[in-house]
Amino acid sequence: MSSEPRINDRIRVPEVRLVGPEGEQVGIVPIGKALELAADADLDLVEVAPMARPPVCKLMDYGKFKYETAQKERENRRNQTLTVIKEMKLRPKIDSHDYETKKGHVERFLKQGDKVKVTIMFRGREQSRPELGFRLLQRLAEDIQELGFVESSPKQDGRNMIMVVAPHRNAAKTTRASREVSTEPAAVADGE
Repeated sequence: MSSEPRINDRIRVPEVRLVGPEGEQVGIVPIGKALELAADADLDLVEVAPMARPPVCKLMDYGKFKYETAQKERENRRNQTLTVIKEMKLRPKIDSHDYETKKGHVERFLKQGDKVKVTIMFRGREQSRPELGFRLLQRLAEDIQELGFVESSPKQDGRNMIMVVAPHRNAAKTTRASREVSTEPAAVADGE
């Protein structure tokens, strides 16, 4: 069954509640009279509420209506933001330089406006000391708190401990805006 509304001769009910082209209520009329009014006004009879009793139909230019609906959907898709989750894996016995490198990656992801899933992997005897991983995740959260916040607190998941960090809303918007500005071609001043 198609999702498009029935129009003109496809409407198979004896009478409809008719709405005029400007939104005014015409009333309940037989389908023949509604089709005649649509033809006189050079418009289409479109069923807007098929489940109502009697069904509600409106006089409108259906081609123009479909075009405007498609334009709105395209605009909504353009304004939609896609949330990307990046993952950073750490070990409980990480060296300080390695920690700084991984922290730099997390900061870069947050500056780009992406969420980061930080995973600490435990192996062997490390599994008996989950507090080491918890402390490491807390240290990371404190180090990056000006760029993001902890969306999901550290949780033990089998051999792993997982924490999700999200960027602050205003920081993500400003970096996206600066990225869009930098992709536009630079205007050349007159006289140069």
